[in-house]
Amino acid sequence: MKFLDEAKVYIRSGDGGAGAVSFRREKFIEFGGPDGGDGGRGGDVWVETVNGLNTLIDFRFQQHFKAKTGTHGMGRNRTGANGDDVTLKVPVGTQIFEEDAETLIVDLTVEGQRFRIAKGGNGGFGNAHFKTATNQAPDWANPGLEGEEKTVWLRLKLIADAGLVGLPNAGKSTFLAAVTRARPKIANYPFTTLHPNLGVATVDEREFILADIPGLIEGAHEGVGIGDRFLGHVERTRVLLHLVSAQEEKVGLAYKTVRHELDAYGGGLEDKPEIVALSQIDVLDDAELKKKADELKKACGQTPLLLSAITGKGMTDALRALRDIIVAAQGNAPLPAKRDKNRKNRDSEGNLEGDLDGESED
Repeated sequence: MKFLDEAKVYIRSGDGGAGAVSFRREKFIEFGGPDGGDGGRGGDVWVETVNGLNTLIDFRFQQHFKAKTGTHGMGRNRTGANGDDVTLKVPVGTQIFEEDAETLIVDLTVEGQRFRIAKGGNGGFGNAHFKTATNQAPDWANPGLEGEEKTVWLRLKLIADAGLVGLPNAGKSTFLAAVTRARPKIANYPFTTLHPNLGVATVDEREFILADIPGLIEGAHEGVGIGDRFLGHVERTRVLLHLVSAQEEKVGLAYKTVRHELDAYGGGLEDKPEIVALSQIDVLDDAELKKKADELKKACGQTPLLLSAITGKGMTDALRALRDIIVAAQGNAPLPAKRDKNRKNRDSEGNLEGDLDGESED
């Protein structure tokens, strides 16, 4: 299934049914009179989050959604049936925006959540509704009210507990494949990952969701490379794991490049807790590894984790570090107090800054 995280759709709720003008006329019935029934309500347009979806690809093939018109009223005081509703099934994490793509209507973050985005028109009154002591034979009825029509944007932000970020080929997809059952594409060229991937990681019988997004490069916030369009998928995460490849000639510069793109994007990513790790360490000898680890520590202000998805070194430690922050955030508890004295960019509570991206490792 292809990944699509934004779609534009046209919706229209149903018109209300018209009221009926009718008079009772039966042989041997002394008293007749108006008996026109009311029209039925037009159908509503709803949006509902469902399990099992992580893309908006269905809305590429259908962009128009119209609810049914209410049935008109009939004689003998018969009220018309209400029109059928229309429900748009969307993944958890979908946001609904007005046509300007900026005005937020609703943010759907819970499975089974429903929201009415267009209300059907009310049915019109039949002439029986207007009968009074002084007007016993009204010969008019109301038409039904028109439904609402609008164009809206659907925008998906995946729900994940932790996000993987870094330059292309930093080892994010390899990390995801090693700790979850996800099978992202992995190759030794940049931008192997073209869309976000999700996986469920387990450590010490505790599960959490990891999100891997395409890699960031310098100028991504200006549209360079794939740009920063996928950063929204890690806005909801509680912690970021920033991977820096040990194959980078200047690991400090690699870290600062991604850090700058996150700060330029905003969206709260600049303030998220961040765990920094030097990945692909199996390609270095001990002396070179120590040199690059020290360089990265100086750039990020914290002691980086040392990881190798090939040998498995440091992988469990990384998962436990992510888990600790996630559990603390879920319980509204303070974040772990393990801090580096050299950390420069921390807030008053000691929270680490965040980073974002996703790409494949050689």
